[in-house]
Amino acid sequence: MNVHDFTVRTIRGEEKSLADYKGQALLIVNTATKCGFAPQFKGLQELHDTYKDQGFTVLGFPCNQFKDQEPGDDAQVEQACQINFGVNFPLFSKINVNGADAHPLYRYLKQHASGLFGSGIKWNFTKFLVDQQGNVIKRFSPTTSPSKLENQVRKLLEKSAVHA
Repeated sequence: MNVHDFTVRTIRGEEKSLADYKGQALLIVNTATKCGFAPQFKGLQELHDTYKDQGFTVLGFPCNQFKDQEPGDDAQVEQACQINFGVNFPLFSKINVNGADAHPLYRYLKQHASGLFGSGIKWNFTKFLVDQQGNVIKRFSPTTSPSKLENQVRKLLEKSAVHA
């Protein structure tokens, strides 16, 4: 089992298989537009823009589990991401990342990459780097800026290019 085995709902309500991303490196992030880390949307978009043609995609999963920082519905979230942050990387329907109602994808991610203080997601903008085969490579804290991930993304893409 890997990330490609999951199906998620897009922010527009369509079912999407993550198998559609086979062969791409992914950065999966739980997001919130009202969070103090929301300026990271800009960095995530820059990372996405820089490497999308080389087989890299950022996937954003809005979540309202941390201090009610994503209170809007999916349409409001999408609009805020586009207008306030210029986001055009794939966004998905709001989910829970912790607790009994945690999305199965996030249960899987947490199981395969623990954080510093256990497997639970502690805050918005926790990031999971996933390789082209759907394996979780590493988890990054909310305080890790997207620009600090660039070398890891580049290494993953170079490794893939060598094996191509």
